[in-house]
Amino acid sequence: MHKVIYDTDPGVDDAMALLFLHRHPDIDLIGITTVFGNASIEATTRNALFLKREWNIPAPVAKGEGTTIDPSRKEIGWPTLVHGDNGLGNIDVPETVDGQLDPRPAYRFIIDTVRANPGEVTLVAVGRMTNLALALKEDPGIAKLVKAVVIMGGNFYVPGNVSPVAEANIHGDPEAADIVLTAPWKVVVIGLDVTAVTTMSRRYLAATAAEGDSAVKLLNELSQFYIDFYAHAVDDGMMVHDSCACVYVVAPELFSTITGSVRVVCGGIADGQTIVKPDGRRFPPGDWDGLPSQIVCTGVESEKVIGLVRETLLRA
Repeated sequence: MHKVIYDTDPGVDDAMALLFLHRHPDIDLIGITTVFGNASIEATTRNALFLKREWNIPAPVAKGEGTTIDPSRKEIGWPTLVHGDNGLGNIDVPETVDGQLDPRPAYRFIIDTVRANPGEVTLVAVGRMTNLALALKEDPGIAKLVKAVVIMGGNFYVPGNVSPVAEANIHGDPEAADIVLTAPWKVVVIGLDVTAVTTMSRRYLAATAAEGDSAVKLLNELSQFYIDFYAHAVDDGMMVHDSCACVYVVAPELFSTITGSVRVVCGGIADGQTIVKPDGRRFPPGDWDGLPSQIVCTGVESEKVIGLVRETLLRA
């Protein structure tokens, strides 16, 4: 079993990934930590509690950070055109959801859980990396105790989605992402190189919902706004960014990878760009030297990923 803490900013594709983690037989979802990004921290935390309640997920929810790790950064606004005004595709979600939050802030929940399960916890982070960076700053020793970190973010050999060179999660808090990617733990980067070519059609999701239970039907409902947004890029479907990161945890063989040290550009016109120095390539001395070699995904068997997602969602 993979013990997973899911760091998320629900978010439509976050919701599909959450249901995947909850239902996959090889995953023990031991915590959900929220972060700002697809909506405010208040909205993403409410959404996490809502999905936990609707899908009977036993994992505790810990509220995370609502501002960038560098307080001088200005918030760029919530992507309401993508995820709707409430972050869940404008479905009917209560303003407040009954459900007790873990009393600890997300970064402390991460630290305590990792230290209680040394070498066993995989952090799956599919939003801004702020909570992970804060956990590292508070307790750098956890880097040696985490089994793996799998993030959805970045882009290396394809364009960005919020600027020509930057992906949204990294661009939302570049300083935090650079802290996470240069720390001495194993990071797997699932970026637009693989997520932008892993799509699920409206018809495929509807057929899955028709076969599935109320949880999958709710997922189908909240995904419609998101699918409409992707009309410019996908033929009546959506990119399943966050589910790709979750699939990697249980089926890494579906991805092709390279290794190398990774940095994030912080500031300027390339703000949020992720750059890998591939292992084996020689360059003059620079800011990538002496850093841990991370795993960067560059290819994917997308149809098999989508098939595994469908199979897992249908496991009631």
